[in-house]
Amino acid sequence: MAVKRLMALDVLRGLTIALMILVNTPGSWSYVYPPLLHAKWHGCTPTDLVFPFFLFIVGVSMWYAFSKFDKGITKSALLKVLKRFSIMFLLGLFLNAFPKFEFENLRVMGVLQRIAVAYLLGALLCLQFSFKQLLAVFGALLVGYWGLLQLNDATDLYGLSDNLVRQIDVYLLGENHIYKGFGIPFDPEGLLSCLPAVATVLLGYFSGRLITGSLDVMRAVKSLVIYGALAVALGTVWSYWFPINKSLWTSTYVLYTGGLAMLFLAFLLFLIDVKGVKKWATPFLHFGTNPLFIFVFSGLFAKTLIYLVSISNASGEIESGYAYLYHHVFVPVAGHMNGSLLFAISHIVVYWFITYVMYKRKIFIKI
Repeated sequence: MAVKRLMALDVLRGLTIALMILVNTPGSWSYVYPPLLHAKWHGCTPTDLVFPFFLFIVGVSMWYAFSKFDKGITKSALLKVLKRFSIMFLLGLFLNAFPKFEFENLRVMGVLQRIAVAYLLGALLCLQFSFKQLLAVFGALLVGYWGLLQLNDATDLYGLSDNLVRQIDVYLLGENHIYKGFGIPFDPEGLLSCLPAVATVLLGYFSGRLITGSLDVMRAVKSLVIYGALAVALGTVWSYWFPINKSLWTSTYVLYTGGLAMLFLAFLLFLIDVKGVKKWATPFLHFGTNPLFIFVFSGLFAKTLIYLVSISNASGEIESGYAYLYHHVFVPVAGHMNGSLLFAISHIVVYWFITYVMYKRKIFIKI
């Protein structure tokens, strides 16, 4: 008897949302513990797991959602996919524009846009092709992306300034519409690097198929552990030639983080659905029921505090609402470093309460 959709997947989604809030909302970027920062370029920290875990979960969910569709891209399925893609992409653009709406400098890509594009391409592939064909596509995406990045006469193929991902974005989007947080125009959610991101979605899709195709949950756990460990090992070995890099979303990053996602999902399946240890997971289940809402709301709330709320402090200086809360509420309680961490944790608690109320009232915002 095949294994049905299990609670562990929703808990994994909620845990990922909570970690996203933790790493995105420090009181001050000058005071952040190293594991809660992205790797500066090559490498992988716990923070670098958030985004690929999101896409992995999209893939697992896709397996369950598409099980009711006939094989092949039908009009009905295509319209559903295009609707979801459009809503996510437009929400991402809105988040980038808010609150200034300076369209001459609007960043085109972003996290939601990357999820939208990877979902669109992944969905069309999964609807159209068989499992064996998808395995071939998965391999082609990883090896093909590696090959594409060699089509460059730069000395450092995987460096910040001369990589092909940046060159394509500058050419197609223009420097004014690209992320500039690295000091030069370079977008970590670039156009070309959406291709390997699709492979991350496919890994999730394969994992969903593996779970439902297993005779029982324990067999699913063992299979996920085996394939997850193999993916991590392959990504690690390959990284000697093709570095693990989130910003370029390298093929080794796909394998390494996707393998870790499989291992973590296996752990949650074992703990929650085999051993029945569930009470601890309830808050994360609440987070996992409204992930898109919390993602958008948290982004809007932080930007509102930074750009639209101004408060005069005791010295008469004007601070943003965000800075005021950090300096005058959290720093006096816990100091700079721990106050910055406590600031982020407090946001997790506030957002959890919102999702808890929505959960109790059966408000689930889906697209």
